[in-house]
Amino acid sequence: MNKNTFIVGFTLFAIFFGAGNLIFPPKLGLESGSEFWSAITGFILSGVGLPLLGIIVSAFYEGGYKTATTKISPWFSVIFLMAVYLSIGPFFAIPRTAATSYEMAILPFIGKSSSLSMLIFTLFYFAISLWFALNPSKTVSRIGAILTPILLFAILALVVKAFFILIDNDPSEVIFTLRESNNSFLFTGIIDGYLTMDTLASIAYSVIVIAAIQSKGIKHGKELTKQTLLAGIVAAIALAAIYLAIGWIGNRVHISAETISLLQERNQDIGTYILNKITAQAFGNFGRSLLGVIVSLACLTTAIGLIVSVSEYFNEIYHKISYKTYVIIFTLIGFIIANQGLSAVISKSVPILLVLYPISMTIILLLSVNIFVKVPLVAQRLSIALTTLVSIGSVAGLEQANNLPLKDYSMEWIPFAVTGALLGCLIHVFYKSES
Repeated sequence: MNKNTFIVGFTLFAIFFGAGNLIFPPKLGLESGSEFWSAITGFILSGVGLPLLGIIVSAFYEGGYKTATTKISPWFSVIFLMAVYLSIGPFFAIPRTAATSYEMAILPFIGKSSSLSMLIFTLFYFAISLWFALNPSKTVSRIGAILTPILLFAILALVVKAFFILIDNDPSEVIFTLRESNNSFLFTGIIDGYLTMDTLASIAYSVIVIAAIQSKGIKHGKELTKQTLLAGIVAAIALAAIYLAIGWIGNRVHISAETISLLQERNQDIGTYILNKITAQAFGNFGRSLLGVIVSLACLTTAIGLIVSVSEYFNEIYHKISYKTYVIIFTLIGFIIANQGLSAVISKSVPILLVLYPISMTIILLLSVNIFVKVPLVAQRLSIALTTLVSIGSVAGLEQANNLPLKDYSMEWIPFAVTGALLGCLIHVFYKSES
């Protein structure tokens, strides 16, 4: 494991670690009470393990997901990957990072939101993103060597201070007022990690990782796979450590039932409240500034990674427009949409993500199995087709979809993905024996 592996790994950590990843674990920690270790283990298994799998799988296929999905169906590959890159890029995730940074890092200091303050903030935010993204060969080193250490230092300062404040506290006792469930907390953590949707982002981020490793002269083969695996492990360890630390903070912060009820009535995020509370306890007024730095850096690194990924993909499929032109176009789109506000961004884009995520999961799992056991093409196509139909039906709110098994956990697609793969294998065997 060399220096470049660590830089790529820390870059991958930084672009995965967005504001959503910052607020999920504290909330889970509060809700899980004495079952914290089971819950956070489940969260790390799905919230870290699945995205890591998504990155590693791409290294086993020369050309990554673009080549692998093209073999399944050229038209499907173009439509699916364009939808993934556009939805988690300029039309959703990129503007969301800016809007989230504004609401968590700027709004607490100015008191009231205004179009002018939002415009000024996003102008600076996207100017910095543009500067980092315009030179993709230097983006990895800039994020891994400059932004990530600052982000990690800020989080570490909060975690260490919080540890000494909360070490004598018992686990939270509000477990049953927040979540009524008969499921094990291991399973609850797995569901929460799954719902971060980082596995979808791993398809986009794999482009950055592969390109960064290849820029060092490793083009393909076992060495590329090895370096991708090592960089992914570095990112996974960093993510797991941070999730564990801030989840523990949420588990030890004491919040009254009245406060929780009030937060729920106001539709305020509990994870955000926990982080604001502990930073205020740890550092006073400076704590709000520290949280602002953490959130802004977490969002900024994610935005940069997405701009680079989306621009590189579209430059690959249409060379006549230069990479730098794509960067400028997608940055401008993100800037314009971000100024519509966080609620507008989320409400318009979530349905698309809910369709794409099960399809992405199915593809990653099929390609994972295919590395060890050859999955017939018909099985891959049938599995993906059934998953797509179920996902669209669920988001459209069809009555039949609402009654499907695992619907309550947003996993109703799994039985159909498995059925499609098995049925496809049987069809392949049948036709092979006939011929």
